[in-house]
Amino acid sequence: MREIGHFIGGKHVAGTSGRTANVYNPATGEVQAQVALASVADVRAAVENAREAQVKWAATNPQRRARVFMKFVDLLNQNMDELATLLSSEHGKTVEDSKGDLVRGLEVCEFVIGIPHLSKGEFTEGAGPHIDMYSMRQPVGIGAGITPFNFPAMIPMWMFAPAIACGNAFILKPSERDPSVPLRLAELMIEAGLPAGVLNVINGDKAAVDAILADPDIGAVSFVGSTPIARYVYGTAAMNGKRAQCFGGAKNHMIIMPDADMDQAVNALMGAGYGSAGERCMAVSVAVPVGDDTADRLVEKLIPRIESLRIGPYTDEKADMGPVVTKDAYNRINGLIGKGVEEGAKLLVDGRGFKLQGYEEGYFVGGTLFDHVTADMEIYKTEIFGPVLSVARAKNYEEALSLPMKHEYGNGVAIFTRDGDAARDFASRINIGMVGVNVPIPVPLAYHSFGGWKASSFGDLNQHGIDSIKFWTRTKTITARWPSGIKDGAEFVMPVMR
Repeated sequence: MREIGHFIGGKHVAGTSGRTANVYNPATGEVQAQVALASVADVRAAVENAREAQVKWAATNPQRRARVFMKFVDLLNQNMDELATLLSSEHGKTVEDSKGDLVRGLEVCEFVIGIPHLSKGEFTEGAGPHIDMYSMRQPVGIGAGITPFNFPAMIPMWMFAPAIACGNAFILKPSERDPSVPLRLAELMIEAGLPAGVLNVINGDKAAVDAILADPDIGAVSFVGSTPIARYVYGTAAMNGKRAQCFGGAKNHMIIMPDADMDQAVNALMGAGYGSAGERCMAVSVAVPVGDDTADRLVEKLIPRIESLRIGPYTDEKADMGPVVTKDAYNRINGLIGKGVEEGAKLLVDGRGFKLQGYEEGYFVGGTLFDHVTADMEIYKTEIFGPVLSVARAKNYEEALSLPMKHEYGNGVAIFTRDGDAARDFASRINIGMVGVNVPIPVPLAYHSFGGWKASSFGDLNQHGIDSIKFWTRTKTITARWPSGIKDGAEFVMPVMR
């Protein structure tokens, strides 16, 4: 059986804790590897390697740092098929979906190739009598990223690319459920010219997370996962004097106005609700049609599309979606479907009990559709993280708007309409971080920032875009006056620039 360790100082190393976790093939339920779970000593070894490498890396000029990412992007493209297949074998998503995972991470790597410009400071000549003032952006030192299972390539790159481009060293703690691709990315970074020790990968569970949060040499932490853990990581990091950005759960709504192109809306819901088996933080899990006529037309078109979803293993090139990631996830999703029935939602398509011939032990959940879902139901309040779409009918636009406004999560939202006034009003008033207008999954491109509001995000700065450069650097401001401009004698009043 394959043994997966850590990547420290540019080398693969075994763990020292003696603890391991199983890595499954979600399509078959079989164990395909064992991954080491890090001890405090393992984390500390990574930090010491990072600390030694970071000083020289920070002194490397930005152009040379950018060239590493130029080469890395080239290597990613060359190895795309291999990486996507490896990712799918541990996550379960289709190979084409895995390529999308990789490309959205690659785009951030392309963005940080502009680091010579992105990290520039500011300069003011003559800010006062014979005084110049300027600022510089300097790395925080060592950063850490704690990433989830659902995007084992994209989210690690969203974190380590800007952090490393800014001159930091980085400790990555990926999900222990699908650890192989993050390790492979670290190998490719070394192949691209990154010095050993600048990027280290530690596999582990809560023990590794707590070691990262407690380590005095780690200056900043980025996290993506559930809201309870995001709160914990953010609070613990702050308590230990670290900068933190932590992204939590989501319950993304899509409002369908009566004037919307219904075929377009249905296509959007199919991809956004069932792609990757719903295991996306930006998946649409609540459809909000305005008016019963709109709802009836929507449901009529959705049912046959959901019933005809092609579900299969990642090796099936024609599959629309694969299994969910673990047996625990499978049981949780099926339990929530049952809860929805108990609470009175109308189950139109039931994905429980789906079995695929030859893959009977796989973690497959069929596409599921509820109608007449209300805001007090558990399936409405909870992030199911599975292929379950709820239809929550609204009488009018204001009622539709109020649903995502009142929900505790504020990650993403969308409206489908032909009415520019409605779309503009919606975008202006909604209290959600990422908004789509006739776009179901409004994930911004790499040069804009990604982040939600309310209980979906903790911290002032978002991922990628300019926010990422600000997060992974500290601003130092210098006020300079040379002897020729200095007056004789001491000045006892507060200095002013007049």
